[in-house]
Amino acid sequence: MFLTKRFYIAGLAIIALLMTGFVFPAAFEAGKIGAALLLLLTATECILLWMKGKACDAERYCAPRFSNGDDNEVRLVVENYLPFAVRAEIIDEIPVIFQRRDVLFKCKIPLGGKEIIKYNLRPVVRGEYGFGLILLYVSTEIGLASRRIKCSKPAYIAVYPSYVMLNKYEFMAIHNNLTEMGIKRIRRIGQNTEFESIKEYISGDDYRSINWKASARRHFPMVNVYQDERSQQIYSIIDKGRIMQSAFRGMTLLDYAINASLALSYVAIRKDDKAGLATFAEDFETFIPASKQTGQMQRILDSLYQQQTTFGESDYSALCVHINKHISKRSLLVVYTNFDTVAGVSRQLEYLRQLAQKHAVLTVFFEDVEMKSFADSPQTTTEGYYRQVVASKFLYDKQLVALKLRQYGVYTLLTEPANLSVNLINKYLEMKARGRI
Repeated sequence: MFLTKRFYIAGLAIIALLMTGFVFPAAFEAGKIGAALLLLLTATECILLWMKGKACDAERYCAPRFSNGDDNEVRLVVENYLPFAVRAEIIDEIPVIFQRRDVLFKCKIPLGGKEIIKYNLRPVVRGEYGFGLILLYVSTEIGLASRRIKCSKPAYIAVYPSYVMLNKYEFMAIHNNLTEMGIKRIRRIGQNTEFESIKEYISGDDYRSINWKASARRHFPMVNVYQDERSQQIYSIIDKGRIMQSAFRGMTLLDYAINASLALSYVAIRKDDKAGLATFAEDFETFIPASKQTGQMQRILDSLYQQQTTFGESDYSALCVHINKHISKRSLLVVYTNFDTVAGVSRQLEYLRQLAQKHAVLTVFFEDVEMKSFADSPQTTTEGYYRQVVASKFLYDKQLVALKLRQYGVYTLLTEPANLSVNLINKYLEMKARGRI
């Protein structure tokens, strides 16, 4: 049993009456009556609340997986089994990592009724999160005492790379503005063919394509029809070095890259391309061959869930060696990294040039949003002007990095972290429509 704020307010009022009784005897008598009434009402409320073993119950409903960087809905369903309406305070013991103290809800539940409460949680770190109990503090209309009821059970949910955005980008994969702009180009790659249909043989058809089983069933020569294979390989290559540990809105650049690579893979498969994945840091680590078969997205998702940044310097030479070893067909290599200076990109430029000789390489790196905002803000002091000039120099260096990469045949995408997925998918659709893959 827990005494409520209303009980203590009433108790203070009674004490005030009793103390006033030293001057006015009638107040002392009123205080005694009030004290007896307060105890009687409190005892009555306790009896009502404990008259049934199971007074109320609550259950938590949420997805078994949370999407990183997105709002994930959690529903609490509270039911009243008492023969009268109750007031309830609901506390959901959410994972400690959220550091929220506002997950407390107050409601009135009618006789035999239920209340549904919805709220959202936005994780910014992948991993396993643990929920605790749901605590109900139930009281009657009297409101002098409350009964605490522990509901539900501790539960664990896994926070995966953002899969909520996949439905959002599905429309972009099917209807994109590039077609409406009149950009339409079909590129024939190699001599690979895929089976399309079976038709009757006519003069001039290749006799090597005769389907003998179908011919025997139809009692007429039938031939297989093939079409040129237009499926292209799209690889997301994620740099997990220390430069990807920078954060924006609580999420690291690595997590933004992971979310974007998941969205790109999904759109690529919907566009009938093959999606693959590779990660590297000091060594070449993960490699998933490009495919569009059922289950490929799940393999990519499970692999991305486990990725973490390191504190070392990324080895682009190892990346170059292993990419040449594992990928023989011309592909689009989307490299997620974050070059800040021309000197930094110059150390890795030779390896990117080697990859660009055989593949289409798209290097994705990030704008510093806070620095850009500071560089555009008005200044009033000499120190402020100096700082603004330094910030503008860093932003200019980013533009020089993009220019230097383009000079050596490497495509670039310089974007804000929040807009990465949208800008990347638009860039992929543009490159595909223009036949640059």
